[in-house]
Amino acid sequence: MPKIGVVVLTMGDRPAELLALLESVAVQEGDPATVVVLGQGVRLPPLPDGVDGVELPENLGIPGGRNAGVRWLRERGGVDVVVVLDDDGLLPRTDTLRLVREAFAAKPRLGVAGFRIADGTGASQRRHVPRLGGKQPLVSGPVTTFLGGGHAIRMSVIDQVGDFPTPFFYAHEETDFAWRALDAGWDIDYRADMVLQHPRTEASRHAVYYRNTGRNRVWLAKRHLPAVLLPVYLGTWAAYTIAQRPPLSGLAAWWAGFFEGLRVPCPPRRPMRWRTVWRMTLLGRPPVI
Repeated sequence: MPKIGVVVLTMGDRPAELLALLESVAVQEGDPATVVVLGQGVRLPPLPDGVDGVELPENLGIPGGRNAGVRWLRERGGVDVVVVLDDDGLLPRTDTLRLVREAFAAKPRLGVAGFRIADGTGASQRRHVPRLGGKQPLVSGPVTTFLGGGHAIRMSVIDQVGDFPTPFFYAHEETDFAWRALDAGWDIDYRADMVLQHPRTEASRHAVYYRNTGRNRVWLAKRHLPAVLLPVYLGTWAAYTIAQRPPLSGLAAWWAGFFEGLRVPCPPRRPMRWRTVWRMTLLGRPPVI
C-alpha cells in the first residue's frame, strides 16, 4: 500500500481545532501517516507525539506553504501520497486514510483524490462540490478540479507537473495544479466517501478574497488556456461575478485584481492540449466555464 504523508498549514489561531484534527488523523486505520504541521510565520503550539512541526519564517500563502510541506516530506523520504487537510477540519471516520491508500493502489493513473467537505450535519456547500452547479455531492466520480481543504495527491504527479503556483498566494491554486495534472494524462476523482468535516463558512471572509480571485483567474487562463479560449473564459467569469451581485467594495477589488492579472505576468505559459480541452468537456466542465 502507498505510504501517506499529511500536511497541515496553520496560522496559529485555531489550536483546539488543530489538535482535534491531529487526533482524528492519529486514530486512522492502518499504518500511521507521517504528519507535519507548518506554522505560517507563527509559533506552533505543543504538538502530539509523532507529529513534526515546522515554523516558517513568514506566511508563504496557501500554495507556498503546501509546497514547503511537500519538500519536507520529500526530504524525509518514503511518502507516496500527500494528504493536505485544513487545520479547522476533522476526519469523522477512521477509514479515510485507508480509502486513500486503496484508491491510489487500485488506480495507477489516479493523480488526485478530492475529499467531500461537509459540515457537522453532513451537508456540503455548493462551492465545495467540484461540478457545475455543485451537483450530486454524495456521488463519487471523475472531475476536473479538487478542493484544497481536503485532498490527496500522488507524489510522482507533483514531481512531474511541478508545485502549486506560489505567486497565487490564495485562490485557484488547486485548479492551476489540476489543469496541469489533467494535461499530463492523470485522473482526478471526487470521493464522496472520503469526508473532511469542516465548519460552514463563506470564502469571502478572507480579506484578499475578491482581489485574489480576480487576479488569479486571469493568471490561470494566461498560463494554461489556448489563446482562442482566453477571452471566452475571462468574459464568462466576469459576467458570473457581476451576476452574483457582490458588495461594491468587493466588486471594485475584483476588478482591480482582474486588471492586475492582465498587467502582471505569471509565467510560465504552457497552453493545454486541445485533447485536454475535449476531455474536460466530456467530464462536464469545459475550460470556458
